[in-house]
Amino acid sequence: MTLDVLLAEATARLTQTGSATPRLDAEVLLCHVIGRDRTWLYTWGDRDVERWQRARFAALVAARAQGEPVAYLIGVREFWGLALMTSPDTLIPRPDTETLVEAALAHASTPSGTLLDLGTGTGAIALAFASERPNWHVVGVDVRPEAVTLAKRNAQALRISNVCFERSDWFSAFVSQVNTPTFDIIVSNPPYIAADDPHLKLGDVRFEPRSALVAGSEGMADLLHLVASARQFLAVSGWLMLEHGHTQASGVRAALSQAGYNNVESLRDLAGHERVTLGCSNKPI
Repeated sequence: MTLDVLLAEATARLTQTGSATPRLDAEVLLCHVIGRDRTWLYTWGDRDVERWQRARFAALVAARAQGEPVAYLIGVREFWGLALMTSPDTLIPRPDTETLVEAALAHASTPSGTLLDLGTGTGAIALAFASERPNWHVVGVDVRPEAVTLAKRNAQALRISNVCFERSDWFSAFVSQVNTPTFDIIVSNPPYIAADDPHLKLGDVRFEPRSALVAGSEGMADLLHLVASARQFLAVSGWLMLEHGHTQASGVRAALSQAGYNNVESLRDLAGHERVTLGCSNKPI
């Protein structure tokens, strides 16, 4: 059976089972099995596929048809041009989160500094930033040891040396530093989905760790906790930057303003939704 035939059959099956990108999913899975890129598929579509590869591909397509995320099936997801290893223990990095990376880079105006990424997961945000600012020191933390291990593996695979990862329940690892705040930028993509949100029953989200998705107080609990806690760990004129749901921007802006942050604003993602809100720790004059 040829590559073209395999792809056509897999695309038809994934279309029937509701994939939003059936052809792309089929191509990515097949490339993973045969160890080739998508350009090779287009060039050599008449090539026969070995039986063991067909069997492996069929198993992956069946799993995808049940809704399992492609990123978990192949163990890799690209973010900011970096190939990141993924795991069901962490969220899958998404393009919208690159808005947070862009914001951090835009405010990293000094030659060197320190950035803290809270709830780092795969290490996506920390590694993307560190790859662009090699003279900055970057720290990523996560409460889940499996996430910390995965982030470390990603840093090693990408050979990014100006970043370290450790276990911490938000700021718990830094309590002893509270009187000497040293972080110029603190970023986070925390849980921000309400427990009864219907989106939790759709798409890839069904397979991602609920603890990394859901927060109390209609999804605002962790966002408000970070706003209330972060300032004591920020250097003078430091920035707090938070990713959130597209309906939560006004609430996060209000919380930052009430906590004494200046220059509060929200930034829009690729779809035009307010996705990241930030504020500066300067005290009002």
